[in-house]
Order: sequence, then C-alpha cells, then structure tokens
Amino acid sequence: MKLIIFAILNYIVGSVPWALVIGKVFYNTDVRKHGSGNLGATNTGRTLGKKAAYAVAIMDALKGFFMFLILSGFDYEAACLTSIFVPLGHCYPLFANFKGGKAVATTFGIILAVSIHSLKSFLLVFLLPVAIWFLISKVTEYVSLASLVSTLLSVIISFFVCQRYVTFALLAIWILIVYKHKDNIERLLKGTENKKNY
Repeated sequence: MKLIIFAILNYIVGSVPWALVIGKVFYNTDVRKHGSGNLGATNTGRTLGKKAAYAVAIMDALKGFFMFLILSGFDYEAACLTSIFVPLGHCYPLFANFKGGKAVATTFGIILAVSIHSLKSFLLVFLLPVAIWFLISKVTEYVSLASLVSTLLSVIISFFVCQRYVTFALLAIWILIVYKHKDNIERLLKGTENKKNY
C-alpha cells in the first residue's frame, strides 16, 4: 500500500508542467506549439530564451528533489523504488494530456536528493555529472547527448558510492530517459540532431 501511495504522489507532482505554466503566465506562450512541442527546459529555451529555460529546469528539478526528500523520510527504500514515477509524470503528465518532456532536469533533482547525505556522493554522483552535462552541451551543443551521458555517469558512479536501491532507481530512470530520447539518438547517429540555439 505504501508503494502505491508513494507512486501516486510522485506521479501527481511529476505531472505539474512547469514549462507550460511559466510559458503561459510569464510569456503568454504555449511552448507545445513551438519547436519540438516538448514541455521541457530545452524546448522552452529554444522558444522563450535562456532565462525561461533555466527557470523551467530548476522547477522541474525541484519536483524530483523534494518528493524524494520528503518520501525518503518515511521510507527510504520505498522512496527509491517509486522515484521513477516523478519523471514518468513529467514525461506523461496528467495535467497536460499526457504529453510532457524528457525528464532530464527532474532526474537531476532526484540525483541531488539521493546524493546529499555525504560530500563524496554529492561530488561524484551529482556535481561531476552536472559538470559533464555543461561541458558536453557547451562543446557539442547537443543537449540530448549531454543528457544521456551525464545521467548514465550518475548511474555508474552510484553503484560504487550509494545503496543498491539508489542505483536500481537511477538505472530505471535512465532507461526511461533513453526511451524518451530514441529519436534524438537516431538523429545523433545520422548527424542530423538539433543543436542548442539559445
């Protein structure tokens, strides 16, 4: 029963479409009608600019961060096992016709939450992958490549410095991210992937 309750709560909070909210409230723009149509920071940036992208990324990350932090206070194992429902809610939001984003920022929020219990895990599981994300994104201008590599790095490092439940949770979420990026992966292999332009 606890797992079901946690999963439902995670999904509902994950379903809050911050890209849609910020776009409509502050820019009078529905980002779903522009670019890729995704409700994520990347499409928001391409549509509304860098400030809007960072705002969406932060708010999406906070969904994952606070939900894990709150639920892990009740049951750490259950919080890990159901954490994937936050990015699932983001990808398939209840409040936006089940068409959302690709959950990278939300995932980094979860990664931050699972890594803050020690300086070592914070530096290796969260901060290093974030730095790698910025590096790859800056050098290649491929946000998708940066997202796939950096989140995989978190999974791999977590195996050595975190509990197995954490690694299991991050691996499951990474598989979801790969699935949501399947078209991006195909374009990367063909050399036709869109570059960041904000």
